[in-house]
Amino acid sequence: MIDSRDVNNGIRRRRECLKCEERFTTYERFQLASPVVIKKDGRREGFSKEKLLIGLHKACEKCPLPAGTIDKMADDIEAELYDLGKAEIPSTVIGDTVMERLKKLDYIAYIRFASVYRQFTDITVLRREIDNLVTHEVEVPVSTSQLPLLPPEELAMVIEGCQMDRR
Repeated sequence: MIDSRDVNNGIRRRRECLKCEERFTTYERFQLASPVVIKKDGRREGFSKEKLLIGLHKACEKCPLPAGTIDKMADDIEAELYDLGKAEIPSTVIGDTVMERLKKLDYIAYIRFASVYRQFTDITVLRREIDNLVTHEVEVPVSTSQLPLLPPEELAMVIEGCQMDRR
């Protein structure tokens, strides 16, 4: 080995072949062992970021989100799971984490994901979740790709009026 340097997520090494003296570069990256996900029925399977991305893409389909938002969210969730340092993680921990982040990002994506994750059996359960979302709403998420229909002051009055009607 001639030289070794830290790069992004690993180490870059310059090496030289002992026979032909040709120089080449190798890259070494740290690969953590994937945690095992404990499913609701007790089965165990390795964590799959691809499955997480598929679920997020389905939930966020046709939502006006900036490019890269879903991938960033998946990266953050994956990092959070690895930071737990546990060999086994219940699927409910992953699902709850996804729901928490989607709730802050986009209400429609949150409801889509929740309807599958919580296995809503009828419309009343779905309505209860939507009502809960509206009554506990503190701030309306603002889409970065659309202009608001109402000025912020008028929007606040409309939201406050809706909450008063529910009481």
